[in-house]
Amino acid sequence: MTKQQQHIAIFTTASIPWLTGTAVNPLFRAAYLAKDGERRVTLVIPWLTVKHQLLVYPNGITFSSPSEHEAYVRQWLEERVSFPLGFEIRFYPGKFATDKRSILPVGDISDVIPDEEADIAVLEEPEHLTWFHHGKKWKTKFNYVIGIIHTNYLEYVKREKQGRLKAFLLKYLNSWVVGIYCHKVIRLSAATQEYPKSIVCNVHGVNPKFLEIGLRKLEQQKLHEQPFTKGAYYIGKMVWSKGYKELLKLLQKHQKELAELEVDLYGSGEDSEEIKEAARKLNLTVNVYPGRDHADSLFHDYKAFLNPSTTDVVCTTTAEALAMGKNVVCANHTSNEFFKQFPNCRIYDDGNGFVRATLKALSEQPSQLTEQQRHELSWEAATQRFIKASDLNRLSRADSNLSKRSAFASSSISVGKNLEDMSAYIHFLASGFEASRTAFGAIPRSLQPDEELCRDLGLTLKTPSRNSLKED
Repeated sequence: MTKQQQHIAIFTTASIPWLTGTAVNPLFRAAYLAKDGERRVTLVIPWLTVKHQLLVYPNGITFSSPSEHEAYVRQWLEERVSFPLGFEIRFYPGKFATDKRSILPVGDISDVIPDEEADIAVLEEPEHLTWFHHGKKWKTKFNYVIGIIHTNYLEYVKREKQGRLKAFLLKYLNSWVVGIYCHKVIRLSAATQEYPKSIVCNVHGVNPKFLEIGLRKLEQQKLHEQPFTKGAYYIGKMVWSKGYKELLKLLQKHQKELAELEVDLYGSGEDSEEIKEAARKLNLTVNVYPGRDHADSLFHDYKAFLNPSTTDVVCTTTAEALAMGKNVVCANHTSNEFFKQFPNCRIYDDGNGFVRATLKALSEQPSQLTEQQRHELSWEAATQRFIKASDLNRLSRADSNLSKRSAFASSSISVGKNLEDMSAYIHFLASGFEASRTAFGAIPRSLQPDEELCRDLGLTLKTPSRNSLKED
């Protein structure tokens, strides 16, 4: 009997040209999972109306149609990988929530994959994708659902007003929806919220361009040339919670010990002006510049990357800096556990340790990475880790089809026999009313796509009854 090809649908919460982790990493995951042709892969990304695109995409970039957006995404990726792209791209309707600085799904986004094609779903940020999900139960629509936890939401929420209470409530909401909708949960690091039966595994790699830069630096070292002619830098979205608060606090406290230090900061974001002002008050040379692509030649010659952030789960820019052969200074934090295996990662425990690690990173040449160390940073290795962690090789399409579809997948909902089905039913009810949705933070009128989203995506405009318990 011929083994049926798996169909993996990867749903994520953002898209290029927004250079955020949940736009970039799922894109590379789709490319590398489809590379050998053994699996059919579909990447499902949000489509925003032009009004919402202007709120989130950089430099005023907008797309008039999904096909135009898809062409941009494919071109961006083709410039970064050296093999043909063998995956499909589809779009779900989304809206940008300005208060959360996030894109939220509109309607039942599982409908993007027809029932007859539904096999394996990968939910990148499953809590984010399902907080307000109102429709088919993911575990019923798909034979196998894998959630990948990208974001330490609790750490961000704790920094807000009444943060501890919000974090307490969010912790239980996240556990609830992820438990209802995912068979398997992969946490990128132990810095994320804990979930029952989850495993910790970094299933991300770095853009191959960074490894190419690292190889060029390695050749320079072998020729006894000076590969790094600049000092220390940091790059990240310019908001206080992305490491800037910790970095400027450390620099302010240890100005005397670091008197000769010059640091360049690169980033754009809503806290840019405040961060510039705080940097100006220091008795150190701290230069603040707009954000740039980390692969830009401007960054190639820096020797040391300083990253004191503790809100990241696995910091992409830290991995990129290591791939480029740089010394990296990181806090001793669970989010940096993966990086400790690399000799150029300098870990510190406190302020004095930060000073020692920074001075050492600037005075010493980085070690030359071995072939195996470079491989560990690659998307080839990340894909191998993902396949192993998610048990994909143990799950054939034929085996997965043994998963029985229940009444939840039909047009009407009946309360299931077990606690999980009951819990899913309660979530379905709560997410089906405008008042309860908005009370918990949903974008108003996001239960179904509006006329403009329907027109852009070729969908039929629906007008659901507020009291209906029918699935769409």
